[in-house]
Amino acid sequence: MKITLVKKILDDGSLCTKCRDVQEKLEGNDQLKFIDQTLIADVRDPQSPGMKIAQQYKVERAPFFVVENEGQKAEIFTVYFKFAKEVLQPLIQVEAS
Repeated sequence: MKITLVKKILDDGSLCTKCRDVQEKLEGNDQLKFIDQTLIADVRDPQSPGMKIAQQYKVERAPFFVVENEGQKAEIFTVYFKFAKEVLQPLIQVEAS
């Protein structure tokens, strides 16, 4: 499994508020270790890696998570709590056992 987090940089160069909130939740819950890569969707640069992946998956909200399992279609999560419940919780349970 490969997990990509995409965060958005706004016109003024700052990280979007929701992206900061999700980053804090990931850090506070010790979940950042499950994120394989973080891409930045810089609204000032349509060619930034995060903007490209957002276009590829037709996602207009940030932050979002791309979960890839070999041989399966990538799953996109735009809601942190749904992502945490469906993807991270099982990983945490496996790690604990």
